[in-house]
Amino acid sequence: MAPFPVNVTSLFGQYGGYVVFLLIGFAFGYALEIAGFAKSDKLAAQFYFKDLTVLKVMFTGIIVAMVGIFLASALGLLDYNLVWVNPTYLWPGIVGGLIMGVGFILGGFCPGTSLVAVATAKIDGIFFALGVLFGIFTFGETVEYYTDFFYSSYMGRFTLMDWLNLPTGVVVLLVLLMALFMFWGGEKLEAIFGGVDIKKAPKMRYAGAGALVMVALVVLLIGQPTVAEKWDALSVEKGPELADERAYQIHPAELLSLIHNDDIKLFMLDIRSESDYNLFHIQDAENYSYDELEQIVGTLRLEPSNAVFVVMSNNEEASTEAWKMLQAERLHNVYILEGGINYWLNVFATENGHNAALTLLPGEDMTFTFDAALGANTPASNPDHELLEEIEFTPKVKLELKAGPSGGGCG
Repeated sequence: MAPFPVNVTSLFGQYGGYVVFLLIGFAFGYALEIAGFAKSDKLAAQFYFKDLTVLKVMFTGIIVAMVGIFLASALGLLDYNLVWVNPTYLWPGIVGGLIMGVGFILGGFCPGTSLVAVATAKIDGIFFALGVLFGIFTFGETVEYYTDFFYSSYMGRFTLMDWLNLPTGVVVLLVLLMALFMFWGGEKLEAIFGGVDIKKAPKMRYAGAGALVMVALVVLLIGQPTVAEKWDALSVEKGPELADERAYQIHPAELLSLIHNDDIKLFMLDIRSESDYNLFHIQDAENYSYDELEQIVGTLRLEPSNAVFVVMSNNEEASTEAWKMLQAERLHNVYILEGGINYWLNVFATENGHNAALTLLPGEDMTFTFDAALGANTPASNPDHELLEEIEFTPKVKLELKAGPSGGGCG
């Protein structure tokens, strides 16, 4: 949302980006090394409650990043929708977590920390890393036998805010308090099972915890940007393209060409009332209310880069508002059916209407009447592709590549 480039290479160039990535990787590895994460006995002690450094370091990184991200989002410096969040596959994730946890206990490393151990020439780390590579190879060779389970219980971009149905600021504060309670409990466990003298722990940890709580309260008080506020930030750029250039309103004939284009994945989002949708709709168009569309936008964002979304209503008023919402939520390749369903019917359901002039009408009433609810059971819902030879239009759809996952894994 702030005037920042989309990625590091846009700011520093390709090779400059490589240098930045190298420095970040080196700094991360160095932080793990000085925290003692290259020693398997120190890491394994986590599971015997003798040394909970892993929990403290990793959760500190998690909560600091969480508070920083949502503070930046609250201040309008970052659009959280542009931050990649791994989609949730519930049961495969649980099984995978259990497998990794058992491997962590037995081997004393996770994949990331084993590489730190390799970098410092530790024999156990080298063997563990080789085991990771063998496991990756074995998974790749056998995944075809359990693909159904691997892709089961899909929940999309599912976050704690979605699960708890609570405002982001509340969730941030609760997670932070939970982490601080875990830190306190971890120190008690270390004293009991590891004989650690808590009094020798640095007092600055209290100041750091207090500062994080204060920032989390700021996030809670400010709140996250609304759809209207996000659109206001985009309207300087997108507004003239929408209203003056009409760069996102596509002719019915272009939509027909997209329907027959096998190189794209087309989503036709019909946001009219259910009664109007039942009277007539374009074949394969899906009916959503505005609120329903707002709820599924997170799932739509996970569609591949060749996905094109076309919003339609009877005219253009409702579809334009839905388009603004989808743009504000950072859905790529979104267009509006020019003139709506009324213009579609003018072009494809009337005699000699193939090059009919566009007439934008106020409101969202259908101008065509039907004796019965035809739905898609009429030729106009699926016009002949050959009609494109008789219709003149200016193509406007340009696929916009979206950012994908940049990486992941544990420390």
